[in-house]
Amino acid sequence: MAERTETENQLFEWYRTYIGEPDARTDVYLGFGLFFGGIALGVIALVLFLWGSAAEPRTGAYFARMGPAYTLGMLSLPAAMTGIVVLLPVEKKAQYAAAVGGAINLLAVVGFNVVYPDDWNGYGADYTMEVVATYATGLTVVVGATGAALVAHQLAQVKPGPGDIEVSEDEDDEGETISDEQIESDIESAMEGVDMSWGGVEKHEGRKISVNTDTDIDVSGMDVEAETSRSSGVDSQVQGLRQMKGGEKKTATSESTVDDQTAKLNELRQQKREDDEAASADDGGLDGLLSRLRSKLGLG
Repeated sequence: MAERTETENQLFEWYRTYIGEPDARTDVYLGFGLFFGGIALGVIALVLFLWGSAAEPRTGAYFARMGPAYTLGMLSLPAAMTGIVVLLPVEKKAQYAAAVGGAINLLAVVGFNVVYPDDWNGYGADYTMEVVATYATGLTVVVGATGAALVAHQLAQVKPGPGDIEVSEDEDDEGETISDEQIESDIESAMEGVDMSWGGVEKHEGRKISVNTDTDIDVSGMDVEAETSRSSGVDSQVQGLRQMKGGEKKTATSESTVDDQTAKLNELRQQKREDDEAASADDGGLDGLLSRLRSKLGLG
């Protein structure tokens, strides 16, 4: 009785660890029974198959070992997969589909034992194709039901159910009683004593320099020429920069030079004109004097 209780507790512990809380005790027993039973049938079928392969083909010993090996092998896979469907907490449709597929597989196993070995694999009437097709149909149904059950179980674990989220009344009460004024007061109390300036930079205490612009300043004794020369120097620098950019040409210097040269030329022309007039005046006086002398002497 103690062993049974210990085994029962182990099964339920496995179920809670890998699947969850069981809905019924029957699902645990039937599911684990089919799953482990299918695995055991597969191991026995493998041993019988290896043992039968050592015997001489088409003998009584050969058929006595290979027949059970095929039978147990055909039953092992549907039994284990049906056990998985029973263990998973899925809808009844998946369990019904697995049961139908298992029944088809069982029918194929019975047909195999009827026709083997006289009407099997090229001997006698050879019902190999019919038995294999029936078994494949049932196995397809079982595999489909098992896959659907596994997918549904994974989705159920990922998606939380309506009962997974619980909200206590205390939290609701606290959420309702907190107002905006309380939040603002908490922020003010937390920021109290923190002196921040624009940009979030903490202020630093230091010396300040203040300038009094109301005081009258006497500038009578100051030298203003320096400022004037500085401004003229700045203007010349600006003019030089403009000349470097090509925006303005050196017109002041060129204009003054041209004016000086023009004035000198005008002076030279004026002086030459006066000399010519004086020379012409001198020539005119000498000719008049000679003409008057000639007229007096009667030579003219």
